[in-house]
Parts: sequence; structure tokens; C-alpha cells
Amino acid sequence: MSILMIFRVALRAIWRNKVRSLLTALGIIVGIAAVIAVIAIGTGAGEQMKTSINSMGNNLVMIFPSSMRMGGASMGAGASNTLTAEDGEQIEKDLPNLVAGQTPMVRASAQVIYGENNWSTSISGVGTGFPVVRGWDVGEGSFFSEDDIQTGRRVLILGKTVVDNLFTNGENPIGKSIRVKNMSFKVIGVMERKGSNSMGQDQDDIVVMPYTTVKRTIQRSSFNNVNQLLVSLYDMDDLDEAKAEMTSLLRQRHRLGAHKEDDFNIRDMTEITEMMTSISSTITILLGAVASISLIVGGIGIMNIMLVSVTERTKEIGLRMAIGARPWDILMQFLLEAMTLACVGGLIGTVLGVVGAKAVGNIQNWPILITEGSVLISFAFSAFVGIFFGFYPAWRASQLNPIDCLRYE
Repeated sequence: MSILMIFRVALRAIWRNKVRSLLTALGIIVGIAAVIAVIAIGTGAGEQMKTSINSMGNNLVMIFPSSMRMGGASMGAGASNTLTAEDGEQIEKDLPNLVAGQTPMVRASAQVIYGENNWSTSISGVGTGFPVVRGWDVGEGSFFSEDDIQTGRRVLILGKTVVDNLFTNGENPIGKSIRVKNMSFKVIGVMERKGSNSMGQDQDDIVVMPYTTVKRTIQRSSFNNVNQLLVSLYDMDDLDEAKAEMTSLLRQRHRLGAHKEDDFNIRDMTEITEMMTSISSTITILLGAVASISLIVGGIGIMNIMLVSVTERTKEIGLRMAIGARPWDILMQFLLEAMTLACVGGLIGTVLGVVGAKAVGNIQNWPILITEGSVLISFAFSAFVGIFFGFYPAWRASQLNPIDCLRYE
């Protein structure tokens, strides 16, 4: 008997028991839908996380002050704050083939006031390389100049969140004066909207000033040190070389002897990206494994129903063998029935999984990424479940004695 004829016989058997067949396939439907939805949500979250991390800067390398020891006791991170803006300038000058840009960073927080509105926000004192390093352009107006930094001019650029809370009537902030710690500052620009970073922090809730202005007017400090240096590389493939060169340069500038520890720490975004990706992948795998349990349950349901079907159709099996059907034909018939149930369930589950994942993404505003690979793997797994759990009932049917089958009541 041909495979096509066996397949037709299998389909007729499934169609005779439509409700039972649908209920049998339900476990596969739920399992495949759950697996696809979980993988889509998990993969989308991972990609969103990478995008969010990349939004923090272009090939970003961060240099922080290190801890300092006194009498064998650690004074904590940042205690030996010997980083200066000149360190960053020297890095950019000495490593022109590796470094695309750099900026010092001085942080503060303050209440900003315009008219009757006020808003508490973070203030970042930076250099002219800030837009290049952060990959963050000015949307309106202009960025401050090197001359503004040299003179410590009271100018600033606002983030979108600050604009929304200070200029509630839609007024153009460019050229307006706002007060920061009872001092008047002129708004010369508004940064483009950036959104939240990987930690959920609103990057648009920021006021950007020349770092010299922050040091002199906000911090009231005459020291030349900075809280951080941000360095942008041309290519992350040069990361190891760049870190080695910057370490050597900073040790030389800070006059650190051969046996002295670095008074700075160099960090890059790859460490954060790898950590967050690892966490996202682990969670996705765990959730996918939990969802896959329903596939196993669905497979057991198929085996159970196929065993019942073999018992119910014992006389039919005997008649088919009596007129010439071989054990192979019987085995293929029942195996194809199990595979058809699993594959149809997999197809319906795939559609429901895709629709469900997109619905969850739209309702919860979550990122969704459905890949062809995840769909194909899920569908192939459903076929495997049909073969694996359908083989024993099919083999059992093929081993029946036709004489005993014809006598079966």
C-alpha cells in the first residue's frame, strides 16, 4: 500500500472523531503557543536591552577614579580622584587612530526654575565631545563651544523631560533664562529625545552644561578633577589595545611607580552587555523549558488516545491484515495519525503563539521579536513529539495477530 493511500486512511480516521482529535491536539497547541510567545518576548527583551545599552554611547569606554588605601584600609571607590579633563585631552591627542572622541564628566543635581515651574534634575558637566561620545545630537539650538568651556559661561542644554516640565505651555525654550541655585543660565539648546536606558533611568531628565561651569558655579570647587572620563572608540575590535594604551598613558601622567596600583578603573560596555544578555538568555531558557512541559503533556495525551484508538479498532486492524495489509502498513497508518495530530496542533499553536505574543507586546508595550528559526524549531519539535509518542501505539497495533483481532469483541 502506498504512503499516500495510508495517509488518506489516517486522515479519515482522524476526521471520524473530530472533537476527540481536537482535544488530543490541544496539549500540543498550548505548548507550541506558549513556547513561541515566551521566546518572542524573551528575545525581544534581549534586543531591546542591547539597544538600550548601545544608546548610552558609541563604542563607549568609561574611566572612573579608583579606590585609595590608607593604613591598609580601603577608602572606597573615587577616594583617589586624580582624573582631570587634561587626562582625557591627552588620550584623544595621543591615540588619534583609536579614539573618536572624549569628554570629561562632572555630576551634580539641583532644582531648575522657569517662571512658576520648577523641576529637580541631574546636571552633567561635559566637554564639547559629549554629542560624539554619547551619540546624542542637539535637536534644537546648538551645543556649547570650546570658548564657553574656557570661560565657564552660564549656558546649558536641556533634556526633553526637563523641557516638558518647565515649559508646560509649549513655549520655545531656546534663548530663555532659567535659574539654577539662584543663578541665571541661558538655554542654548535642547537635546534629542533619548528614552530610558537599560536600568530604566530616564536619560532625557538631564541638564547639560560646560564642566567648568558646573565646577565653578554649582560645586563651588577650584579643583580640576572630574568624576569620570568618557571615551568613544572608532572600533570595539581595538578595545584591548585601547585599554592598554590608556592605562599606560594615565599611569605615566599620574606618576605611578611600577609597584603602585592604578588610581583609576577602565570599564567598557561589553561587560554590561554580556551580563544583561546572559541574564535575559537564562530567563528565556527557563521560561521556555517550563512552557515545553506542556508539549510533553500533550505528547502523553496523544499516546493515550492512540492506545485507546488501537483497542477500539482492533477488528478493523484484523480485517486490513486479512486482506493483505502488512504490519508496516498498520504501523505507518497509526504513526501518521499521531504525526498529523501533532503537526496540526503545532500549526495552530504557532499561529496562536505569534498572535498572542504580538497582543501581549501591544497591550504591555513590550518589545517582541519573532524569528523564523524559533517558529521552525517549535513546529519541528511538535512533529518529533508526534513520532516519539505515537510510535509505541503504532508498533503495538502492527504486532497484533490478525486471527485474534477478528475474534475481538
